[in-house]
Amino acid sequence: MDKYKEEFIEFMVDCNVLRFGDFVTKSGRRTPFFVNTGFYRDGAQLRRLGHYYARAIEQTFGTDFDILFGPAYKGIPLTVAATMAISEEYGKEIRYCSNRKEVKDHGDKGILLGSPISDGDKVVIIEDVTTAGTSIAETMPIIRSQADAQVLGLVVSVDRMERGQGEKSALAEIADQYGFKTTAIVTMAEVIEHLYNRPYKGKVIIDDTIKAAIDAYYEKYGARS
Repeated sequence: MDKYKEEFIEFMVDCNVLRFGDFVTKSGRRTPFFVNTGFYRDGAQLRRLGHYYARAIEQTFGTDFDILFGPAYKGIPLTVAATMAISEEYGKEIRYCSNRKEVKDHGDKGILLGSPISDGDKVVIIEDVTTAGTSIAETMPIIRSQADAQVLGLVVSVDRMERGQGEKSALAEIADQYGFKTTAIVTMAEVIEHLYNRPYKGKVIIDDTIKAAIDAYYEKYGARS
């Protein structure tokens, strides 16, 4: 596993973004682990987060694209942090763009904030996590309504590796449905590999009890292909 992935896993633990216990996902599944990027709350954390995203984006998509699009609301700070990091690390100026939940009819009008989308633009979508592809289903029509742009793919922070609507993972389903690449900074398999029965700052984050709960969850909801 790449060193930056290990660092990112520990970073999520430190920020209380990655937690283990008893939770319910937006899709209604009871889960023993939860990822909430809303807990990245200060400038230093967002700066680091942007650089982790930048590494994942560059590895999968390179830097030959024009716009990083973050669906409202959590995607808004992600686009800003990641475009700044891409500029710093790779010297490429990527424009950021997000949507508003409501169309603004005065001042900076329209449904978008940040950069407009133009014909021929290459776009990468950035999100926190995805479990059912609902956000992408809402996002793609917005992008398509703006211009004849090419969506290269989607990057998320953590691939939960669970089934979407069918037997495949949500990310695999999105890739199949829209014909583009999907990637994550880390997968849950990598999280488990790094944290299971390994002390971190004097504490075992994933012990045998939590591992058994995760295994049971994947037995029920894990992607089959």
